[in-house]
Order: sequence, then C-alpha cells, then structure tokens
Amino acid sequence: MHFKTIFLIIFCILLVAGCAERKIYMPGGQTGAEGITSKQEQKAEVEETKPSEEESLSSAQMSELIKKLQEQIGDIHFDFDKYDIKQEDIPTLKQVAKTLQKYSKLKVIIEGHCDEKGTNEYNFALGQKRANAAKQYLINLGVMSSRIDIISYGEEKPLCMEHTEECWQKNRRAHFVFIEEAR
Repeated sequence: MHFKTIFLIIFCILLVAGCAERKIYMPGGQTGAEGITSKQEQKAEVEETKPSEEESLSSAQMSELIKKLQEQIGDIHFDFDKYDIKQEDIPTLKQVAKTLQKYSKLKVIIEGHCDEKGTNEYNFALGQKRANAAKQYLINLGVMSSRIDIISYGEEKPLCMEHTEECWQKNRRAHFVFIEEAR
C-alpha cells in the first residue's frame, strides 16, 4: 500500500510538471517575454478578429478562396539545420490561423522542406520538425490540431535548383496548402 501511494504521488508530480506552459524559443535566445507573446496572448489576439458567423460559400467560391489563399500566404523560412520559428514569420502564421478560424471548412497541410545538404533520412526528419514547429505555433494560436496535417518532403521538392546559399535558403521552408475539409 505504501509503494502505491509513493508511485501515485510521483505520477501526479510528473503529470503536473509535464503540463507546465512551454515557452517558444527563438534564435538568439529570445523567449516569449522578449518579443513573442505568451500562448494566451497569441490566442486572444487571433480570436479578436474571429467573425461571429462563418461566411457560407459554394463549392466554386471555396475553390476560388483556396486559390486566392495559396497566392497570398507565403512560406515561412528556417535557418540552416534549424526548425525554430523566426520573428519575421509570425505574421504569416497568424494569417494562417485567422483564415482557419474564419473558415471552418478549411484545413491546412504544412509541408516541411529542406535544402540538399545532409542525408535523405536526416532531411526528412528535419522537414518533419519544421512542419511540426509551424503546426504547434498554430495550435498555440487556437487552431484545432485536427485541422492541421503535416508532411515532410525533405529535400525532394526543392523550390530552387541552383547550388548557392541564396537558393538553399529558399528551400528551407514550411509551405501551407489549403484544402476543403471533407464533411
């Protein structure tokens, strides 16, 4: 009986510690207190712009909306061998979150991409981490995880084919693909 009590106490402590709020770390050592708002502030900021009713769209209008979103919402980019969300990419992530909250029939697929440096296996794993970092940021902004899918392409679908640093930087990205959610 004494062993079970100790085990239960340790389990509860680990559960509480695991549920503690995580900070988002930025390149250069920034945390939420130094330029990125907390999860609650991020979520509240996105919810402020949430409309009271979703616009009802026909299938043709939804297709047109998706096409427009693909043109308007750009990729977010990452440093070499990193998957940290950069300060300059936060507006894009907020725009994705606002869009998903406004149109409940939309889902997003986040594609993780890498440059050609490193092994295929390493780049697939890094692409997965990049896509997941963007997904977690959207979840922190209040988007339901069921509306976000991720996929890693590693180095398999480069945006740029030249062998220069400028080109490789373009390939270190997360790309957003909007789709209509099947009902």
